[in-house]
Formats: sequence, C-alpha cells, structure tokens
Amino acid sequence: MKKIITLIMTTFLSQAIIAQVSGNINYQNQVRFPDQNININFPSSNDLYLSVKGLANVKADSYVAIFSVTQVGKTTSEVNGLIDERLSKAETEIKLKKGTEVYIDMISFVPVYEYEIEKKLFSKKSYNEVPKGFELKKNIHIKYSNPIQLNDFIRILSNQEIYDLVRVDYFSSALENVKKELMNKAKLALQEKVKNYESILGATFESNDKRIMDGFKMVLPVEMYKSYASYNSSSLNLKRSTNVNNANKGTTLYYQPIIDKEFDFIINPTILEPVIQVMYEIKLVINRDKKENTTTKEYVLITPNGDMKNIQMNN
Repeated sequence: MKKIITLIMTTFLSQAIIAQVSGNINYQNQVRFPDQNININFPSSNDLYLSVKGLANVKADSYVAIFSVTQVGKTTSEVNGLIDERLSKAETEIKLKKGTEVYIDMISFVPVYEYEIEKKLFSKKSYNEVPKGFELKKNIHIKYSNPIQLNDFIRILSNQEIYDLVRVDYFSSALENVKKELMNKAKLALQEKVKNYESILGATFESNDKRIMDGFKMVLPVEMYKSYASYNSSSLNLKRSTNVNNANKGTTLYYQPIIDKEFDFIINPTILEPVIQVMYEIKLVINRDKKENTTTKEYVLITPNGDMKNIQMNN
C-alpha cells in the first residue's frame, strides 16, 4: 500500500513541476501549439525538391526610443512655451549621456473645443462648441547604443511629466555580413543534401535540369511582443439577481521570438535579450525526367556519279 501511495504522489509532483516550467502563458485557452510530429509527403511530380532554411539572431548595436509629449494651453504662445521648456530641460540632460543623439519631431497642433450650454426660456437647452485652448503634440527621438541607458532616459523624461514610450527600434551594422554568412552556410548545407540524395539513389544529378530560388526575411523585436492575462477564476452557482463584481485582470506583455525548430542551422541560437532575426531560405528543384536523345548525326551519300551529299538523321 505504501508503494502505491508513493507512486501516485510522485506522478502528481512531476506534473506540477512541468506545469510550472512551461510558464503562465499556458493558462490562456487560446494558446495553441502546432502538431509536433513530422509529416513528409511525396511530391506530385518526378522532380526532386530540396530546401535549406537558416536563422540568425543578431544583437542590435544601436537603438532609437520614441517618447510622445502632449501639451495643452489656453493660447498658442502659452502651449508653445510650456512644451519647449519641458523638452529643452530633458534634451539638455539626455545629451550629457555618452553616445546619444536627440531629435524633436512635430506631430500636431490643433485647437481644443468644449461644449457651452445655451439656456432659452421657451425651448430646450442648446450645446454649442466653443474654443477652449490648444493642444500641441511632439515626439522626442533618442538614439543610443547602450540598452541600459533607456532607464536613465525614462527617469529624466518622467521629471518633465513625459511618460509615453511609443516604441523602441533596433538597428545593427552587421546585417550585410550576417546575410552573407547565411548564404554561405545554406550553400554548403544544400550541396550536402544533394550528395546525400545521390548516395541514397545511386545516381548523379550533374546533367539534370535544375531551378533555384532564394530569399530573406527579417523581423524586429517591436513586431514580436505578445500578451496574455494569467488568472484562475472561481465558478459559482449564483442566482440571476446576484451582483458579481469582477476584479481587473492584469495583462502581461512578453517577447516571443521566432522558434528555431524548423531551421537547418542557427547562427547565435541562444537568445537572452530581444534581437533582430534574419531568416534565409534557398530552394532547389531537380528535374529527374529522362531526356530524349536529340543528337543529330550527319551522313554522307556518294552518288554513282561520284558526287557527295550531306544527309542529316536524328536519333
């Protein structure tokens, strides 16, 4: 009896540990992972299709963070003076950081209206729009090379009541070299696949017709963030007249890079921080249909008179 109990508890603990390691994302019902089994289908023609896919995880060496600034005021001079003062103080302090550049981008400058109630003695109330002031929006672009500096920028800007971080763009000066490396590795992998098929089939594809195509695709970290809400609500059998007040559920954002399980090779496979991901694929089609022999042979006919005539015959 003790052995049976021990086995049951061990199984339960193993399942609990696996659930913890998988992450809270699996609380969401809409999360669906694809079928993990490999399924290879024969091509519909006699052609041989070969493909090589490569993935490179490239760490950025420069960044641009964009913060949005909004200012309202009663007059144009007031709104311009207030936003310029805020941006000037922030820009001066940011430029003291090593390797930073700042650019102010004008977004919009529009009047703001409100409704004024007009009361009449023998009719309904009227609501008329009247000018209230002006709203000015600008974006501040900050270029930097050390990702840790973003925390300093947030502190500096929050002192000027600037809190809206719109986005962070990632850049790398090594992308051209990375693309060349991907092409070279894919070329060697494709040649190895061709040799492997020749060895299996006991044939050579040197004289066969071939078609080839390739292409790149790049994804940036800003495109790869997903969200989920992690919670477990109780189910209650309540009457229809009962009031239920649900708590606000927090939403989690997380970086989800492209999973590297479908690639033939990976450059820099371990990802610690958001990276630029470059994909490359090369496809080769080998025509295995037998060619008809269209070799043209020439024959010479000698007539009884001694004349020579050329005769062409196709095999």
